[in-house]
Amino acid sequence: MTALEVVPVDGSPRAVARLADALGAALDGTGPAVAPVAGPGAVPAGEPAPGTAVVIATSGSTGLPKHVMLTTAALTASARATERHLGGPARWLLALPAEHVAGVQVIVRALLAGAPPVVQDLHDGFRPAEFAAATARLTGEAAGARRCTSLVPTQVLRILDAGGPPLDALCGYDAVLVGGAALDAGLRARAEAAGVAVVATYGMSETAGGCVYDGIPLDGVRVRLDADERILLGGPTLAAGYLGRPDETAAAFTDGWFRTGDLGRWDGTRLTVLGRADDMIVTGGKKIAPAAVERALAAQPGVGAACVVGLPDPQWGEVVGAALVLTGPSDLERLRAAVRADLGRAAVPRRVRVVPELPLRGVGKPDRAAVRALLTAEKGDTNSEDADAPNR
Repeated sequence: MTALEVVPVDGSPRAVARLADALGAALDGTGPAVAPVAGPGAVPAGEPAPGTAVVIATSGSTGLPKHVMLTTAALTASARATERHLGGPARWLLALPAEHVAGVQVIVRALLAGAPPVVQDLHDGFRPAEFAAATARLTGEAAGARRCTSLVPTQVLRILDAGGPPLDALCGYDAVLVGGAALDAGLRARAEAAGVAVVATYGMSETAGGCVYDGIPLDGVRVRLDADERILLGGPTLAAGYLGRPDETAAAFTDGWFRTGDLGRWDGTRLTVLGRADDMIVTGGKKIAPAAVERALAAQPGVGAACVVGLPDPQWGEVVGAALVLTGPSDLERLRAAVRADLGRAAVPRRVRVVPELPLRGVGKPDRAAVRALLTAEKGDTNSEDADAPNR
């Protein structure tokens, strides 16, 4: 079939149930490809590639969203590889928006395992107490079965902060996939200390969701770095391209590889994602990866979350700026010293602002443009002694 069925989703279980029915038909070939859409978002004109089951919008982090064509083969390969990696079939809780690839894949994994997911109602947003209630429903339906869910880091943080029944619920899962945004070491350590079975995932719409788990590629997934340390991904989970955008498809998908916008490095056999190439900060001629600075900051006591961006500077070209969410008392000079010790003087944040929460976009991704505007408009703490000058 070549038709495309647009399925509106609003976070409610009823809407997800309609999407799950449509996805099931698309996967078994009895229904058209499905495009889950939140709100009035439009799907561009065009005929999906043969075998397409889902057309999903990208997050639009580098411009206007594109619509990715995911085939039944790619979705199935991803779901089965996840199943093998996690130790077998499981019952799933959907606590993510169903219009994003991570939410779609929870539905696909659940359908392939034999039952639709239990759905947390997100119509009015994510609430830890409702996560606990949805988990209780899953437990009642899936007695004796393995249980899994997929979250973004912000959701994990909110559940940890809530404690009580929501945290007890989270600790009861056999695996909690965490993706959509970088998972900092401090948050992971806190979750694992509480008893959460964290699995950090890396991937995107073009790879049918997460395809590298805890730095290890899933079965069949190929990873390599080009001369500029750009991450290239290959294997059976790759999309068929972008709907109605043949030129962009040809530029991004070449010889069986998808060229991501991310930089990475190999730490032994594990892939470490350094962040987006477009986010790289060049200060005094030195290249600084924001993700590395964020990890150094978030590893310090009292720091709940960090977002690092480059800010224009007439002397150095750019300087490092940071927005921080604090969970307790924290000395900014101690934080700067920790970054200096880990990454060198050039990486030390010259401008810091403490905020109650980071601005987000999409599925829990930090909104770097909003953070940059925030730090540019209100300089916050501007202690920039000579010892912290980027090139000294």
